[in-house]
Amino acid sequence: MLHPRIIVAKDPEAVGKAAADQFEAVIAKKPAAVIGLATGSTPLPLYRELIAREKAGKIDFTKVRSANLDEYKGLAPDHEQSYRKFMQDNLFDHISIKPENTIVPLGLAEDVDAMCAAYEEKIEEWGGVDLQLLGIGHDGHIGFNEPDDHFPAMTHEVKLTEMTIEANKRFFNSADEVPRAAFTMGIGTIMAARKIVMVVTGKDKRDILKKTFWGPVDPQVPASILQFHPDVTLVCDEDAYPFN
Repeated sequence: MLHPRIIVAKDPEAVGKAAADQFEAVIAKKPAAVIGLATGSTPLPLYRELIAREKAGKIDFTKVRSANLDEYKGLAPDHEQSYRKFMQDNLFDHISIKPENTIVPLGLAEDVDAMCAAYEEKIEEWGGVDLQLLGIGHDGHIGFNEPDDHFPAMTHEVKLTEMTIEANKRFFNSADEVPRAAFTMGIGTIMAARKIVMVVTGKDKRDILKKTFWGPVDPQVPASILQFHPDVTLVCDEDAYPFN
């Protein structure tokens, strides 16, 4: 089993800066890099830092391609709580990345299998993901890959657990409004990335981080599969670090 490279930063803003260093290095080396992106509150300091660094001339996104981890089923791209809208508002609209170079699973897809297959094909056409950003759920989910009896390989539809619905209801008026299904990159898609950066903040993530990287590899803790990846960097704040 492989342990991640660990960067412990003081607070969420410092986590964002440390993660941005990883992105800056990859894009400097490969201007047309393919980056896998995540949503949620944890990556926001990173996205603010990436915007600031392009404005300062340190990063150039004009040739970069991006593929997002997931999207809610049933939400239009312009829905206030869609992940496409989240990415536009918090990153894409503020950097020079070309719209055609950003892909997010289509929440309103009528033919789910075809959409998921096309998503995988686009990533393959681009040459694969150079750097995949991940967060982690309290149950160890990455993307929307929930605890299961196996590790799903490719982009697919998933039914959301009550824990995930509960965690995400803060973004909606009530839990009843949270979609019950989503589309997500599979574990295999994530593991195919050349480099993975996981950002984690808060004391409430300590236990799951310990299980993920220092416990058995088990599909009931989906993120534990990362122990088999050769290049994982964990960037966490002091509160989240499991051994404080």
